[in-house]
Amino acid sequence: MVGLLLLWASLLVVGGLLVGTPLWVFCRHFYLVDIPADISHPKKLRFYHCIFELLMTWGLLLERLHICSMGQFVRFIHDLEPLKKDPDVVVTDLRFGTIPVKLYQPRNSSSTLRRGVVFYHGGGGFFGSLNTHHDICLLLCKESDSVVLSIGYRKMPEFKFPVVTNDCFAATVYFLRSLNMFGVDPGQVVVCGDSVGGGVSVVLCQQLLDCPQLPRIRAQVVIYPSLHGLDFQSPSNQQNNVPMLPRHVVARCYLCYLNIDPSWKKDMISGANLPPEIREKYRKWLGHDNIPERFKQRGYRPKPVMPLNDAAYRETRLVLDIGMSPLVAEDKVMSQMPEALIVSCEYDYLLDHSLLYKKRLEDLGVPVTWCHVDDGFHGVLVTVSKGFLHFPCSRKIMDAIVDFIKGL
Repeated sequence: MVGLLLLWASLLVVGGLLVGTPLWVFCRHFYLVDIPADISHPKKLRFYHCIFELLMTWGLLLERLHICSMGQFVRFIHDLEPLKKDPDVVVTDLRFGTIPVKLYQPRNSSSTLRRGVVFYHGGGGFFGSLNTHHDICLLLCKESDSVVLSIGYRKMPEFKFPVVTNDCFAATVYFLRSLNMFGVDPGQVVVCGDSVGGGVSVVLCQQLLDCPQLPRIRAQVVIYPSLHGLDFQSPSNQQNNVPMLPRHVVARCYLCYLNIDPSWKKDMISGANLPPEIREKYRKWLGHDNIPERFKQRGYRPKPVMPLNDAAYRETRLVLDIGMSPLVAEDKVMSQMPEALIVSCEYDYLLDHSLLYKKRLEDLGVPVTWCHVDDGFHGVLVTVSKGFLHFPCSRKIMDAIVDFIKGL
């Protein structure tokens, strides 16, 4: 009898997870989420956002039941999607040491060495995988006639800062030392990434400056990158609490990645975790005066910085590490960055990271090509081959990347 009761109780719990949770998530998010009027296909974005929130909610429930972490669950579901094939591209799964990678090579032979693209996928360090960005790499390989290497770094919550950049650095160095094996021109290697992967691209360009024995990176492609954790009151932070990167997701990613207790979240957002001298030091690079006025028209208001909380500074000082905030590297480093394509989206919480990086490079004489998508949002590129969930602006981004690479 007791066993039967436990069985019924288990069925009720599972039923609640499978039926009740989707109803709650869709009722909460489908009509209440803020979708800017200028975004095309708003209903599609509402649906896409609800799927994302549902997977996170299921994952958090499983995490609290000590079954698996939220990140593990979301990645597991994402990786259930079958991978597309293209007769013109050969895809090979490899390991560089312990790091899984996917190699994409044009099937047709070439009498000359090809360009090489090292790709670091996004996902905030929680989400994303070699599979979620497979379509992007497949298109990139085929349309730019390049050898593409996608790196599958370790993720949170099990692996925190600086594991992501360490894994990507190790795999990139392995690739750079083996270019002849893959038919890649040593003078035509490009690093490319979206979101946290865009930040990794910048960090690695800076770190590889200390490796003169390796081929020099020819160019960088940074797609709505995450480039610092020092200011959460910038114009885009205030104006863009929209899918697919709402504020609560940003906070969770930063805090978990740096192993910072969530109790310090308020101090980080208000700026109370940074001493006045540090804020003043970086004002020349991060000051909101560096953001063009056209990106401040949807509700931005300058806010006073709260007084310093010494305890918060001690607990959160990892945000000052250049591996976490490459945007504030010194001029002598930033001036040596390779030519860049910077992709930004109007409705992105991290938009100002792209705008500030663009200005820093241009001020130092580094060539920059800028692609800004007026109806874009964070993460939109992954929809480029998603059928019903495809957003037209993702194709604009892909075309810009391909044209930039082919023009090098």
